[in-house]
Amino acid sequence: MVPSQHSVLKGAFEWIVVVAIALVATFLIRSFVAEPFVVPTGSMESTIEIGDQILAQKVSLELGQPVSQGDIVVFHNPDGTSEHDVLVKRVIATAGQTVDLQDGKVVVDGQALDEDYTTGMSWPLSVQAPGAQVSYPYTVPDGCVWVMGDNRENSADSRYFGPVDRSDLIAVALVRYWPLNRIGAID
Repeated sequence: MVPSQHSVLKGAFEWIVVVAIALVATFLIRSFVAEPFVVPTGSMESTIEIGDQILAQKVSLELGQPVSQGDIVVFHNPDGTSEHDVLVKRVIATAGQTVDLQDGKVVVDGQALDEDYTTGMSWPLSVQAPGAQVSYPYTVPDGCVWVMGDNRENSADSRYFGPVDRSDLIAVALVRYWPLNRIGAID
């Protein structure tokens, strides 16, 4: 039995509707729930390596919930001269907290952070990047966060470009899904 033209058109229409629903659902999920990102630099090594693919959630930011010290965030790069539009760094301090760099360590509100996830020492970048204009101690303004890469001696971060405005935060990193041998939660 040969299908009628009506049944062929009905089947094609059903597929178009299914594809349209899938595209709308994908757009909504990527816009408001979660989005995949590829890590562009080695500034978070060895927590996150260059080229690692991560999934980051947007829901908490969309709902206005604050990020916490220690969260790994994805944000729009405030350095317009960089080749990377999006960066991944760790939140070191939030609005109202005071950051200082003493003897290669990060001090927040007078307490040296215990950062076993870092590589290298935490020096002011004015030593490595003469254009850096941040002086210490530095109090993070309202509506901003202070971010730093875990690979402290190879990271252009808040020491270089200052605090990141909350409106520039895109998502909070959750898991690495590629490469397969490094799959798992990011912390």
